[in-house]
Amino acid sequence: MHPRLRSFIGTILIIILVIVYALAATTVASLLLATSPWWVHFLYFLLSGLLWILPAMVIIKWMAGPRPPRA
Repeated sequence: MHPRLRSFIGTILIIILVIVYALAATTVASLLLATSPWWVHFLYFLLSGLLWILPAMVIIKWMAGPRPPRA
């Protein structure tokens, strides 16, 4: 696959990942943490704010995959 196409697909996937992940994390927080103390909210948003990096790293590694040899 051409590197520019791989980068384009990866960029679209990361954008979709961030949007879906933010909506899911906010929905879970509003449904489950409504009556929790402030420190539970803090820990939840700290962890969920960092957790999206793991699937994004996989996409970025795929984007930077092997380059085709120059002709």
